[in-house]
Amino acid sequence: MPPEQLWSIGELAGQAGVTVKTVRFYSDRGLLPEAYRSAGGHRRYGPEALERLRTIRSLRALGLGLPEVARVLREDEPTSGGAWEDAVAGRLRETGTRLAALRWQQTALQLLHECRPEERAERLRLLGAVCATGAPPGTAAMARFWRRWLPPRMPARNVARVLELAVPQPPDDPTPEQALAFARLHAFVSADCSGRTGSGQPAAHRTDAGHRPAVLYQGLEEAYALAAPHLRAGRAPQAGEALDCFVAAYATSQQVRDTPAFRHRLAALLAADPRIDHYWDLVTRITGPSHPTPGASHAWLTTALA
Repeated sequence: MPPEQLWSIGELAGQAGVTVKTVRFYSDRGLLPEAYRSAGGHRRYGPEALERLRTIRSLRALGLGLPEVARVLREDEPTSGGAWEDAVAGRLRETGTRLAALRWQQTALQLLHECRPEERAERLRLLGAVCATGAPPGTAAMARFWRRWLPPRMPARNVARVLELAVPQPPDDPTPEQALAFARLHAFVSADCSGRTGSGQPAAHRTDAGHRPAVLYQGLEEAYALAAPHLRAGRAPQAGEALDCFVAAYATSQQVRDTPAFRHRLAALLAADPRIDHYWDLVTRITGPSHPTPGASHAWLTTALA
């Protein structure tokens, strides 16, 4: 196109409905190259610059940063390449995270707005601890809690599986009860345990000869899965496949036979174990009663054994 038919920076701005300053801003950053410069240094743009400018403004309106816009524009077809897909997918994830954080803040404010005056200080402390980052609440404190609770030198894959089963994920759109339960669970696992006596761990976590905790946890997962339907149906603790699997997990991990004498000793051992019932009660409030927790299954099986 002859130079005299090209648009000036002001004409391009008028066509796009933006200011000259906006066009110059994108041009100076290499996002909107001019087609020609006059002898006096004046920029000239062709019709394709208008479409490019509209693409830039649309991407910016959707929240994409300048580096992301530049990557999209470097492709021959800006709206049909890998950079386009990556940029839009990344922005979608960021927006979802921000919305989840805002929903948590909204629920926290609702809890503070509706509570009694004597509850405000405690709720503010609890909810402020999980909403402090401006992002949805995390689960790092709960993961640390379980790594302290689990026996030492457990294989990483076993630890990861326990965390998957035991650590509840924060709901994206929590109810007030879920938000308060999650905040209380975070406070529970974050509390200082230095003043407690003993290890606070079950006897089966011992690493002396004959104890294989990794084998135990693999067997317990199967036993908990077998017990879960009984809990959902509201059945009383009872003998059966779930209990046999539960006992077998302990027997196998200790490399002994499942005998009446072993079951008698195991029942006494489990009755003396430390319990974290408060943890599992809070998890149930977050996940709902239709998803029996490992803690609920363990309690059901322990009662069945007794």
